Amino acid sequence: MTAVDPGVATGVFHLLWVVIALPLAGATVLLVGRPLAPAAFDRFGHWLAVGLSSLSFVLSVVLFVADLGRDEGERQVVQHVYQWFQTGRLDVGMDLLYDPLSALFLLLITGVGSLIHLYSVGYMAHDERRTRFFAYLNLFVAAMLMLVLAENYVALFLGWEGVGLASYLLIGFWQARPSAAAAAKKAFVMNRVGDMGISMAIALAFVTFGSTSFTVISAQAGDASHGRMTALGLLLLLGACGKSAQVPLQAWLLDAMEGPTPVSALIHAATMVTAGVYLVVRSSFVFDLSSTARTAVVVVAVVTLLWGALLGCVKDDIKKVLAGSTMSQIGYMMLAAGLGPAGYAFAIFHLLTHGFFKANMFLGAGSVMHGMADDVNMKHYGALRKAMPVTFLTFAMGYLAIIGFPGFSGFWSKDKIIEAAFDFRWYVGVLALIGAGITAFYMTRLMLLTFFGQRRWADGVHPHESPRVMTGPLVVLAALSALGGLLLLGSWIQDWLAPVVGEVPHAEEGAPPGWLMSVFAVVVVAVGVATAWAYVGRRPVAPGVTRYLPVPHVEDVVVPPGLQVTRGVVTTDRYAVDGLLSGGPVALAALAGEFRKGQNGYVRSYALSVLGGSLVVALALLVVNW
Repeated sequence: MTAVDPGVATGVFHLLWVVIALPLAGATVLLVGRPLAPAAFDRFGHWLAVGLSSLSFVLSVVLFVADLGRDEGERQVVQHVYQWFQTGRLDVGMDLLYDPLSALFLLLITGVGSLIHLYSVGYMAHDERRTRFFAYLNLFVAAMLMLVLAENYVALFLGWEGVGLASYLLIGFWQARPSAAAAAKKAFVMNRVGDMGISMAIALAFVTFGSTSFTVISAQAGDASHGRMTALGLLLLLGACGKSAQVPLQAWLLDAMEGPTPVSALIHAATMVTAGVYLVVRSSFVFDLSSTARTAVVVVAVVTLLWGALLGCVKDDIKKVLAGSTMSQIGYMMLAAGLGPAGYAFAIFHLLTHGFFKANMFLGAGSVMHGMADDVNMKHYGALRKAMPVTFLTFAMGYLAIIGFPGFSGFWSKDKIIEAAFDFRWYVGVLALIGAGITAFYMTRLMLLTFFGQRRWADGVHPHESPRVMTGPLVVLAALSALGGLLLLGSWIQDWLAPVVGEVPHAEEGAPPGWLMSVFAVVVVAVGVATAWAYVGRRPVAPGVTRYLPVPHVEDVVVPPGLQVTRGVVTTDRYAVDGLLSGGPVALAALAGEFRKGQNGYVRSYALSVLGGSLVVALALLVVNW
């Protein structure tokens, strides 16, 4: 964020708090009211959730249009809702910040979130706890809105933890399944590791700047030492790794597929996993002053984008392939964010386009499951393009976007990141390009196994198209997947975000032209598609577990050492710490018991003690005077 003092919210911007209040009210009413009138809420409760989320989207559009009409220097406003708490020098207000960055996130969260709500009406139609599910969806949206509208790190942390709570409730929504309950707990615990980084970052920010306000910190950041800013950046990166499933805190993401498919779309497209990218870009004033922290972001991102892509190659579960894809695509966003001013705008650009095509594909996967009796194994699919034509065509739009087919949204956003990566370090650009080729491979494999080839359906399964309440959102998201690249026309996305993250620097002289990078990317993508056709399209589908690449599970590498460390800590706590604290009093009591034996109440014993003491004193005097 540039050191521009935001203005005070006036006019329509007084309604900022309403954007959060609408879905929060929906969650509250559904959770509290359903036990009072179960029949009424079971019949209309889901539509209340859809309506309130949609109203929040409408208000977000109104705010965006109003901000478009302002001059560039006046597009950042703060609404002070109330003073949250004040203690000593720490004064934290419930303040909301609306600027070009949060404006885009509001549109994404409420727009895509409302489509997911609408889709869920059909997907969860026969679930007995549907009202509770929609309450949790509203809670998730409200928490994410709080996160991106917060004007200080403490308020951001409130939304951050709210997203964590809502994800726990939604991932484990079918908690009767042991796998779902375990997945929810795993996500919750692993995110708490990242949350420790946010907590320590907030404390360090207050100690360094005397405030947690973005505006105050951005204005004073230049006065802090490089070491302080590096530490602050690394702690924020730790938090981002947890929420955005970046290495080494990514293991929860694939397990999170145990939740209902709309949850997967909400977590992986419009909300939770984008929170880490938002945190890094929002904290650009920190990372701009620490090359070490930016380098750490780049390293984590490159490892993650390749790891997630490799995971996508070896999974047969359609949702887990898309989950590995999400991990990889978030890696691209984090890579762009780690490039500093050259990449901040493109990180958000790819975040937006990814929100369109990944929500499209997750909901499309749910549509496939709906028609295939909830089977998630792609090896049991095949030839579904004829049985589910709308799902196929809309999913194909997302597929073309994510692999970077020319003209589709992912082509414009991902290629910009690869181009910026080459400008940063040639080998970073090469690794990003390799990731694009692997993406083309595993996504083409998914398309071939699901929609092409011979039918491999189990007996009794009759694939059919989903109802319109489910296919309608797919059509809208498919259109956005195809047309999302329009945000780049006339450098609009860069100019719009410039007041927050600064201007995108011009490419250095002698750097390869952008069109040449695009040609390289298209060639690499074509190689990935051709390889998938050679390995999958032209061969019979083997019934066993797929192993195109020797990718080990990260748990096999991380968990055993972690368990050993945990056992060591428990042993030290039990025998060293507890032994020191409880053993000392026991030893003192035993010693006191021995001394007490001399106090037996007999005069002869006391006389003998006095005589013995006198002899000791006399002998000591003789020795000293000798």
